[in-house]
Amino acid sequence: MALLWWDLKVIMNLSILLLLLLEATNAQFPRQCATVDVLIQGECCPDLTPGVVPGLDRCGSSSGRGQCIQVTADSRPHGPQYMHDGRDDREQWPLRFFNRTCRCNRNFYGYNCGSCQPGWTGPTCDQKINIVRRNLLDFSSEERTEFLRVLQQAKSTTHPDFMIATRRREEILGPDGNTPQFENVSIYNYFVWTHYYSVRKTYLGPGQRSFDGVDFSHEGPAFLTWHRYHLLQLERDIQNMLQDPSFALPYWNFATGRNSCDICTDDLMGSRSSFDDSLLSPNSIFSQWRILCEAVEDYDTLGTICNSTEGGPIRRNPAGNVARPLVQRLPKAEDVALCLEVGLFDTPPFYSNSADSFRNTVEGKYDPAVRSLHNLAHLFLNGTGGQTHLSPNDPIFVLLHTFTDAVFDEWLRRHNPDNSTYPLENAPIGHNRQYNMVPFWPPVTNDEMFVTAPENLGYSYEVQWPETLLFVYMSSSLTASESADQKYRQIYVFVYKTNKLNIAMS
Repeated sequence: MALLWWDLKVIMNLSILLLLLLEATNAQFPRQCATVDVLIQGECCPDLTPGVVPGLDRCGSSSGRGQCIQVTADSRPHGPQYMHDGRDDREQWPLRFFNRTCRCNRNFYGYNCGSCQPGWTGPTCDQKINIVRRNLLDFSSEERTEFLRVLQQAKSTTHPDFMIATRRREEILGPDGNTPQFENVSIYNYFVWTHYYSVRKTYLGPGQRSFDGVDFSHEGPAFLTWHRYHLLQLERDIQNMLQDPSFALPYWNFATGRNSCDICTDDLMGSRSSFDDSLLSPNSIFSQWRILCEAVEDYDTLGTICNSTEGGPIRRNPAGNVARPLVQRLPKAEDVALCLEVGLFDTPPFYSNSADSFRNTVEGKYDPAVRSLHNLAHLFLNGTGGQTHLSPNDPIFVLLHTFTDAVFDEWLRRHNPDNSTYPLENAPIGHNRQYNMVPFWPPVTNDEMFVTAPENLGYSYEVQWPETLLFVYMSSSLTASESADQKYRQIYVFVYKTNKLNIAMS
């Protein structure tokens, strides 16, 4: 009987080990590829099960999971915003670092094909899974406590699979050519770093001002697809950390129209400190968090890249920017409803000045003079969360972007666009349809994220969406002396599934 019990324990342990191996996450600079030989060779196709002789199971080839192939990178023309072609490691990502990668078969996925495509799980990736992202305010007290604990664990747990680069490609092997410039970082700080890397300036050399007119994840069509994958990456990393494939990121419905933050309490994302309005209450665990990637001046003048060094605390003062009254109140529900009715995904020049563009509307720049929706929510936070290169350091970033992604997914469901709706070329650099999103590994294109989530990515949202019904109303009390314009008003009636009515006269 003891022998049988020992056999059962061995089988159980092997099963757990295999499941963890299969659920390895996917992003930039796998630990197995951050070596001198691999960087010089430019081939990142690790063995799934390393053996005595390296290379026998590259990409899980021995079990039919995948094979090592040439990287395909988009070379179609980009927009005029970027004019320093050849000067940035992120161009035609990831060819400056690697020219061969794993291509996985069927539902297998990952840098070594040891994981499953989003929406699939199990040892052979043949089990469908669909998790539900819910409103954080609907969490029970126990669920809230657990979510905060999970974020704290992600902030303090070293990422098991990936490292961050601290130098540009020309300096990646170190001063002696034999010391790869990579560092360990926590799971959450990796999430912060990938965002920073996508928005950092282009270094042009000593004595030259770094070019700031480049952004691989904002102000273009990829804004929505890039942040969608960014969230998927964090969600998968946390699932692996917890050994729980059912974990789902919550969202914050910021479209309240209020001048207060309803999740900024100490049992959620942290209230305001009574000692310093710009800091978090010491009763919040997030008051102890320290931020990454704040030494911008060094990065821009020395050509270095954000490393694992943490700096100051998170700063947040919701609605506290008295110099900008327009960012002292959150977006309204009707803003979301009207945004969802915009029919075109994006319009030329596919930038921050695009008109009649759903992407530009939800991003929050449809009116150059006014920030709305996503951008307004960031600026409303008035602190770390309002600075693009630092914003993910404030964990509200996660909740803000899951809601933005929910709006994106609802728009896809309502309008059912084909992928030709997404521009193939002439978008800002990094934003073309077939561009590999920077800095994710293995390469994943914007096109791959331009799909409805429940059917293709394994998650859905529990959201009550407002719907707009437009009426023309003539007031019977108007006198003959009133103008014709005064006789008509547009009434937007927002009908919720809960049968609540919110009527806004305009």
